[in-house]
Amino acid sequence: MNEALARTRIKLLINLTLATMAGSVATSSYATSTLRCGNQLVSTWDRAFEVQQKCGEPVSQEVLGTQETFNSNYRRSEAVRIEEWIYGLNRPG
Repeated sequence: MNEALARTRIKLLINLTLATMAGSVATSSYATSTLRCGNQLVSTWDRAFEVQQKCGEPVSQEVLGTQETFNSNYRRSEAVRIEEWIYGLNRPG
């Protein structure tokens, strides 16, 4: 089997300002960005330490870039770093 096909890719958005995400964020838009890791679920907006607790260390890790997000309600912006973490097919977690 092709090694690239045997790996699962997840993209994480890690908030560089370390601000907590508000609980009022609509979850429906993130439902398709969820991945099962053992008996746990990880999502695109999960923090790095949460993913590592659930899935362990990734096989590979790469910074893809940064993105600035804006919140018009509070007139503030936050910079986020976009990373791609790769886990093996049979990764424990």
